[in-house]
Amino acid sequence: MKFFQRLGRSLMLPVAVLPVAAILSGIGYWITTATGDQSNVVAVFLSAAGGALLDNMPVLFALGVAIGMASKADGTSALAGLVSWLTVTTLLSPDNIAKFQGLADVADVDPAFTKVENVFVGIICGLIGAFAYDKFKDTKLPDALSFFSGRRSVAIVTAGMSLVIALVLFLVWPLVYTGLVLFGEFIVTQGPIGAGIYGFLNRMLIPLGLHHALNSVFWFDVAGINDLINFQQGKGTYGVTGQYMTGFFPVMMFGLPGAALAMYVTAKDTRRKIAAGILLSGAVSSFFVGVTEPLEFSFMFLAPALYVVHALFMGISMAISALLPVRMGFGFSGGFIDLVLGWVNPMAQNPWAIPVMGVFWFVVYFLVFRFMILKFRLKTPGREDDEDLEDGADGAEGSADSGFVGIAAHFIDDLGGKANILELENCATRLRMEIADHSIVDEGALKRHGAAGVMKPGGKSFQVIYGLNVQFIKDAMDDLMAGRIQAPSAAEAAAPVTETAPAETAPAGAGFLTEIVRLRQPLQGRVIPLEEVPDPTFAGGIMGPGIAIEPSDGHVVAPASGIVAHVFPTGHAVALQLDDGTEVLIHVGLDTVQMKGEGFTTLVSPGDRVEAGTALLVADLERIRAAGHPTVTPVIALNRQGSRLELV
Repeated sequence: MKFFQRLGRSLMLPVAVLPVAAILSGIGYWITTATGDQSNVVAVFLSAAGGALLDNMPVLFALGVAIGMASKADGTSALAGLVSWLTVTTLLSPDNIAKFQGLADVADVDPAFTKVENVFVGIICGLIGAFAYDKFKDTKLPDALSFFSGRRSVAIVTAGMSLVIALVLFLVWPLVYTGLVLFGEFIVTQGPIGAGIYGFLNRMLIPLGLHHALNSVFWFDVAGINDLINFQQGKGTYGVTGQYMTGFFPVMMFGLPGAALAMYVTAKDTRRKIAAGILLSGAVSSFFVGVTEPLEFSFMFLAPALYVVHALFMGISMAISALLPVRMGFGFSGGFIDLVLGWVNPMAQNPWAIPVMGVFWFVVYFLVFRFMILKFRLKTPGREDDEDLEDGADGAEGSADSGFVGIAAHFIDDLGGKANILELENCATRLRMEIADHSIVDEGALKRHGAAGVMKPGGKSFQVIYGLNVQFIKDAMDDLMAGRIQAPSAAEAAAPVTETAPAETAPAGAGFLTEIVRLRQPLQGRVIPLEEVPDPTFAGGIMGPGIAIEPSDGHVVAPASGIVAHVFPTGHAVALQLDDGTEVLIHVGLDTVQMKGEGFTTLVSPGDRVEAGTALLVADLERIRAAGHPTVTPVIALNRQGSRLELV
């Protein structure tokens, strides 16, 4: 499942450009049909602009998958994906197949090879490029061949692997294509049920790009149906022609936008704006033009169960439409533009019923998708895990701050080496790990190198308390263990790191005139001593002095004037640097980092100026409790060791 979720995220890069391309092509088609002028300059211009991307969608997927599936986003992996695509599709082009088979006429080549430039092959080529990049980007060849070492070897290896894939497809692809055509010819005999089966399979084959083979059976003159051409020419059979197209309209125009709305309202508050950009553009594309891939690819790999339900709904829509006296066809796809243009077609039957059916499907999609997303915690856009979002993050090698890299390198050694670290993540102020062998961890060295303390919750779990900059330490450890950056030299690692050391290690009371820190209570509720917090890190004062609140309300406000130093991606904590230099951490609930942002809405950003009483974040206390986490909220003065915190 992790693989498919990552694949789904990889496809977001090319998918993001498709809605605009689809709309441009659709408007161009609309103008051409409305004017009857195939050479209309505006129509030709818009159609060509949109088609430049839509017609090359498979190669866009090859590039996107190569970038997204590689361990690190790198242009080399994209080049490798393109090399694979060019190698495979060129070898399997009809002209070359004719030469391989000794055929005098290209027309004698199996028609399967006219459809080899599809999404399925694009994804395979992207995966080959990503695999070759990960395995061979650090390859060192003998000095005589050193020019081809490292990244330069990736494209060469990719080309070699693609030769093998092309050979496999040469043998397998005709069988797959022919099987789909024969199956399509069979289900023609099944009436409305056959239309439903076709609708279901049409959607299920889209991830592989094989739906074109099935479409050709019903839309063109492969099996004598010619549904699309007959409708466009107005010479089919009234009440029959269009039955293999009508059911697409309600789902494309209304059903999928309903699904988009469901995914939007269930997105995490902190990511809803980002999700809205993907979902809104996809919904507009689906409604107006009938290009559904931007929406479908946004969830087909992230939440495949939803995609199967979508395919079932499409099949049901096709079957119902075939049963009813409703017929409509399209020239481009089943969107609003084609519905308007086909409204007066002599083959159109009761087109007014399509929007009526569409409203029904909008409600069905919205309710079913929303229920399934929440019930099964599906990772639709805006609901991804934090670590998933960080995969493939941009960044040049060796660009991490040398101070953090030095500390990270020490931590890895102190923890027994990278082989001893089974899992690594972080929360607001601590590294959370699974350690293979606790006995080889040097706790004293961890503290000498900047750790404020360590915790051993049980089993293989191990925690290193560091401070607000823990995210940078974790990222540097990831990069070091993955080989993306190099550990600093012994001299660099031994250099002072006071500028990056955690705030908790500052001398007690340094730079302050009093030992009492008085703050406004940041959220309503019962104040309790810090030692009563059921978390030894907070209760033991390892992170600094503080106090805790058992909240009665989830609205968190600034306890004094200052600057927002950090807002945690999961929204459960915020750190401030007050005007007097005090660093304050407000951590809503315990272990709430595990909620991955659900139930939290942040209202400020790092660098924002706040005054006492400025709203910082809103927490859904009931959702926190339902997730099994205590709502008790520690308020910590991070750099005031030896001081006492009072709330007023």
